Amino acid sequence: MSKHHPTRRALPAALVVGAGLAFAVTASAQVLDRSIDTENRITRNAAQVQAQINQVADQTEDIVSEYRALLNEIQSLRIYNDQLQRVVQSQEEEIVQINDDLENLEATNRDVVPLMIEMAETLPRLIRADVPFRLDERLGRAENLVDALDMADVTTSEKYRRILEAYLDEVELGRTTEAYGASLPNGQEVNFLRIGRTLLFYQSLDGTETGWWNPNTRQFEQLDDNYRLPVSDGLAIAQNQVAPDLVRLPVPAPESE
Repeated sequence: MSKHHPTRRALPAALVVGAGLAFAVTASAQVLDRSIDTENRITRNAAQVQAQINQVADQTEDIVSEYRALLNEIQSLRIYNDQLQRVVQSQEEEIVQINDDLENLEATNRDVVPLMIEMAETLPRLIRADVPFRLDERLGRAENLVDALDMADVTTSEKYRRILEAYLDEVELGRTTEAYGASLPNGQEVNFLRIGRTLLFYQSLDGTETGWWNPNTRQFEQLDDNYRLPVSDGLAIAQNQVAPDLVRLPVPAPESE
């Protein structure tokens, strides 16, 4: 009796192809998955890199802005320093000029002070020799100038200004006319009429007595009654009591020595 061995049956070709195809599909899917994962990682990495780039760009822009601001500040400081340098140089030149002026001023003071002393001491003598109108007032101001020469708290320029002003006031009196009340040397109250520094008339308050300052005798002397009305009219005009008008005021002739 013969032995029968089991026979190996060959797999169908379609099954083999299907298995191979399935294996290939699986492998392809795995490769695709890995590719997608890789792409996703690349995308994430690219996003991270882009974010880092953007951050670096922002920081770089901030640094550039700060740098430009710093350059502008440096430029402003340079301009400011240049201006300060010019100011300092101008001040130094001014200091030199002031020192030169002080030296010249000292020399000028040495020349001016003697002249000022002479002018101040001469003015009272001129006033006493002049027509005696407002004598106390004018002498008081002139004597104050002499006293001011020794005052340490009054500058030389101020002393000179006061002296010059006093002389100018005296000059101006020669061009004006005025009426004012005062006393004669004997104490009698009268109204004075001054015409420049040439004529000085007086008239009693009741108008009954009229006189003048005689430059020859250097005395107040009474005049005739025919001088009363012209002097009275002159007083009224000088006191603005009537409109200005031509007044024929007689001038007594000076007596010959």
